[in-house]
Amino acid sequence: MSQKISPPDKPLTDRIRPEHAPFDVAEYERAGGYQALRRALRTMAPQEVVALVKDANLRGRGGAGFPTGVKWGLVPHGPDAPKHKYLIANGDEMEPGTFKDRLLLEGDPHQFIEAMIVAAYAIQADVGYLFLRGEYHLAAQRVQRAIEEARGRGYLGRNIKGSGFDFELHLHTSAGRYICGEETALISALEGKRAVPRAKPPFPTVAGLFGRPTVVNNVETLCNVPHIVNYGADWYRGLSRTENGGTKLYGVSGRVCHPGAWELPMGSSAREIIDEHAGGMRAGLRLRGFLPGGASTDFLTAAQLDVAMDYDAVAKAGSRMGTGTIIVLDDQTSVVAMVRNLEHFFAQESCGWCTPCRDGIPWAEKVLDDLVYGRGRPGDLELLEQQTRLLGPGRTFCAHAPGAMEPLQSALQHWRGDFEAGIAPAAAAPAIAGPATPEAPRPLSEVLETTPMGPVGEGGR
Repeated sequence: MSQKISPPDKPLTDRIRPEHAPFDVAEYERAGGYQALRRALRTMAPQEVVALVKDANLRGRGGAGFPTGVKWGLVPHGPDAPKHKYLIANGDEMEPGTFKDRLLLEGDPHQFIEAMIVAAYAIQADVGYLFLRGEYHLAAQRVQRAIEEARGRGYLGRNIKGSGFDFELHLHTSAGRYICGEETALISALEGKRAVPRAKPPFPTVAGLFGRPTVVNNVETLCNVPHIVNYGADWYRGLSRTENGGTKLYGVSGRVCHPGAWELPMGSSAREIIDEHAGGMRAGLRLRGFLPGGASTDFLTAAQLDVAMDYDAVAKAGSRMGTGTIIVLDDQTSVVAMVRNLEHFFAQESCGWCTPCRDGIPWAEKVLDDLVYGRGRPGDLELLEQQTRLLGPGRTFCAHAPGAMEPLQSALQHWRGDFEAGIAPAAAAPAIAGPATPEAPRPLSEVLETTPMGPVGEGGR
């Protein structure tokens, strides 16, 4: 018999024991697990679960921050709705600096499975998938074991607990590629196709996996759902310090004393996260700036440490909350080299579907490589700035290239002198008989048309 559990302050990690194996199904039940599923199946209509999640103001934890209940409400319902619907948990987690979903899947896999079943009931999906990063071997083992235990207890399969609701859950380990974090590219990969984004509309909630209505949610997003069902929307909103409901798994990586991840109230400040939980900067180092939500977000500076880490406040400060996992920049690390490494990653991970992304990001990487080694030329900074515009929102097929440009554009804005220092002295000085000022840089479109390019990712300068 399950015991009554009082509302936890840190619902996502309350049952995680870092030094021990995760709860098996019997331990999870004794700790209050699967109560939310029973409550939803026995006392709530699917639309009531959707309304509850919407009222809780749960926003997507995968990066975009889209309201979860609103997304669920876009799925067709009623007698004329398609018979088969799908629910997909995005556990690909290849955003540099992000490791929060791994913590949840390794530490409390039954929480995730219960969340999937409740969410599937809300949208009336009969099949679910966990699309998991291929390198997460331990998470895959533990989730697969938990799926088998849940099926043995009657939580998966046909007529779950006599409710008439059918749901089956499958684990799919990804073959890799960062682009699979984009929901339509993920769907293409799950269908066995090349992982490239799809045109929208139609949106996946109408025509997704195999042409059927599909909801794709982040692992952390889904893990909030059972707690909302158990304790209510008011309780969930009360966990937060801002209008965005709930807690958040915040992480810090870089040259801090204690890198890691912590569940904290939504809206905790970046200063609190870095100084109190990550232990501050290592001895002899000073924080210069930070990426607030993973590699594809704009830099904020040390002067903005008191920003509340929620979707609205970080956006107002000039960046995005993203995954809520902070990457710090210290005063002894070259910001140019750091940005160059990020652009190298994004260039490698481009799916190659559209020209600006396929050719533009490698071009930016080449320019940055020259600046790192002091081989820069007059006009390189203007060329990089032009890149950030040409690869910005609305100019590429998906958000991969705009995301790649965010750390670059913000670093140029905050620390332009560091980039200027990479221009070679001989290149910066005008020739004796030459013009008094360097020639203005050619437009990027003209450069790309007249400069021979090598294979994808190897464009010459």
